[in-house]
Amino acid sequence: MWFFARDPVRDFPFELIPEPLEGGPPGPWALHRGRKKATGSTVSIFVYDVKPGAEDQTQVAKAAFKRLKTLRHPNILAYIDGLETEKCLHVVTEAVTPLGMYLKARVEAGDLKELEISWGLHQIKALSFLVNDCSLIHNNVCMASVFVDRAGEWKLGGLDYMYSAQGNGEGPPRKGIPELEQYDPPELADSSGRVVKEKWSADMWRLGCLIWEVFNGPLPRAAALRNPGKIPKSLVPHYCELVGANPKVRPNPARFLQNCRAPGGFMSNRFVETNLFLEEIQIKEPTEKQKFFQELSKSLDSFPEDFCRHKVLPQLLTAFEFGSAGAVVLTPLFKVGKFLNAEEYQQKIIPVVVKMFSSTDRAMRIRLLQQMEQFIQYLDEPTVNTQIFPHVVHGFLDTNPAIREQTVKSMLLLAPKLNEANLNVELMKHFARLQAKDDQGPIRCNTTVCLGKIGSYLSASTRHRVLTSAFSRATKDPFAPSRVAGVLGFAATHNLYSMNDCAHKILPVLCSLTVDPEKSVRDQAFKAIRSFLSKLESVSEDPTQLAEVEKDVHAASSPGMGGAAASWAGWAVTGVSSLTSKLIRAHPTATPAETNVPQRPMPEGHWETQEEDKDTAEDNSAADRWDDEDWGSLEQEAESVLAQQEDWSAGGQAGHAGQVSSRDHKSPESDWSSWEAEGSWDQGWQEQSSPERPPEGTRMASEYNWGVPEPNDKGDPFSSLSARPSAQPRPHSWGEDSWEGLETDSRQAKAELARKKREERRREMEAKRAEKKAAKGPMKLGARKLD
Repeated sequence: MWFFARDPVRDFPFELIPEPLEGGPPGPWALHRGRKKATGSTVSIFVYDVKPGAEDQTQVAKAAFKRLKTLRHPNILAYIDGLETEKCLHVVTEAVTPLGMYLKARVEAGDLKELEISWGLHQIKALSFLVNDCSLIHNNVCMASVFVDRAGEWKLGGLDYMYSAQGNGEGPPRKGIPELEQYDPPELADSSGRVVKEKWSADMWRLGCLIWEVFNGPLPRAAALRNPGKIPKSLVPHYCELVGANPKVRPNPARFLQNCRAPGGFMSNRFVETNLFLEEIQIKEPTEKQKFFQELSKSLDSFPEDFCRHKVLPQLLTAFEFGSAGAVVLTPLFKVGKFLNAEEYQQKIIPVVVKMFSSTDRAMRIRLLQQMEQFIQYLDEPTVNTQIFPHVVHGFLDTNPAIREQTVKSMLLLAPKLNEANLNVELMKHFARLQAKDDQGPIRCNTTVCLGKIGSYLSASTRHRVLTSAFSRATKDPFAPSRVAGVLGFAATHNLYSMNDCAHKILPVLCSLTVDPEKSVRDQAFKAIRSFLSKLESVSEDPTQLAEVEKDVHAASSPGMGGAAASWAGWAVTGVSSLTSKLIRAHPTATPAETNVPQRPMPEGHWETQEEDKDTAEDNSAADRWDDEDWGSLEQEAESVLAQQEDWSAGGQAGHAGQVSSRDHKSPESDWSSWEAEGSWDQGWQEQSSPERPPEGTRMASEYNWGVPEPNDKGDPFSSLSARPSAQPRPHSWGEDSWEGLETDSRQAKAELARKKREERRREMEAKRAEKKAAKGPMKLGARKLD
């Protein structure tokens, strides 16, 4: 019944790659690479083929098989499976590379560092386990018996010639292989037995040979051990103890490691300490783990890449999944993530990131937002829209200003991956509320900045409804950098407006800023006006350019639209928004200036700025001459504003408030209120009612000259605007009315002009009456006027 017989090699659950590895261990074994048939995971397979007449070698191989199967230690080659037949022995272990091959490859790549050698030699502490705990002599320590796994960990193998240290009448087995016998210590040649030695003496001599080979290459002969060669100076004294002629003074393996870890020793470094902590991390206190992970990211740059990927990363994932490490694992986690390819990142990091976003821990949420740039490229659109964005938007409503700030900044990275509903509806609702009602000026400013950056991703209908209204509202913000952001927002998205909108909606708003109390705002307004006028003029001179100029107005959303806008004059939101947290922390309870418009809290400290490199883009079109202007960065503008007015004095704010209240309430930003109509957020900040007008003919106290000298006309004529009273329009909210077109504004302008003429006529009549009274002379007290 021979056809019922089964081939055990064929049924073995591991597949063998026929070609053995070069540089495999000398002796009976051949090292092959292999894989597990069920999972495809890589393994190493040691193969021994039984040959007739080699009974001694077969017994040695079987003994090694048994030893490797029964000995378990983190620094001894890990046994997985085995197969024993009459023809062969197969021993399956973790995937490893012979130490000689590993060192050669690292040297050729120029990546070999003393740090990893120091930890590798420290891992030969398996000798201490064998001698001190198991009373076993390895008897084969050399370069060929050490292997390296994928994390760079050194593992001790080559257990073929191991024997008991108890004696039992058994001497060390004979090797019969010259390549291995050259590592035997000199006292073995003395057959008299009079040499006094310790049970570990022979293995420590062989360890000295291994150290010499690691730094100097293959050992040619035993006499070469007298010259340390390239062995580091901090290791030389301990090396000399190992290869001393007197076996009695050779140190115990445990004491050798202790000596090398003394201050200034070869194994006294951050890398060894990190590995030792990771080996015992399960029994460490939570406070110790927190401190360790906080300091870990500083050291990762100097650690080997394989170590970070295969040893540090699993520990970080385990600490997050089952420990209480929390947000502190994020920084080292993303740092290690840089070493992974896209597939590994998707498998190992992304599931953790998605789970972290659902956490209620504020520290974790803000760190995720701060470091989103490191992992956003690995997130696909379905994951962003269904698992990330619903959690991120809660940050817009957070009471902590720092989280609101980081949430706004994160939209720069998330916007390209958001779907129609999330980007054009949900996000716009939150932006409208932040711009109108947030009590932190820098956050309102950053909202405008972010909107200018993501404008090209919005749909054509959303751009038409939102951008003009939002930037117009920003130009009326009491926070001067927000007004600058509004002007620059128009400039950044200039290619998204029709010529009709430029003339009817944008230029009127920009012209009103030419009398802004802050010079930086006025400067940017003039630049924008000149650019928009140049664009209009070019189309007027050559109407055939209209189609080219407006090509992006009704186009579908695209990140590449309006090339010049994408590299908009060095306006970098990251540099600006990074200041928000400083301002908020410095002045968390700043109070607004008392003006006729309720002011938002204003930071009073100096606004530290960070210079950004200016981006430039070349565009030969006459309609896109935006890069020819020196727009400057928003940080520079904010710095100039605060240099002129460090405390945001009430005068400047009041002047601008007067401007806000003096404008007609039928303004373009009322289009922004279309988002309020959906009932998902409240109206914007309100203007106060205008005071009741006094009876006809009443002269106000402010109209008299009480002997105060006339103001000097020299200086900045606009600075006096902050002290002039202005007429109040009827009360309204930023979100009450909708844009009614150019004709509505024309009628309002005519009505306003007629009202002003009536007011001037009334004042002229009052002046004439006063002159008549003055001509008749003053009346005396008690005198009766005779008819």
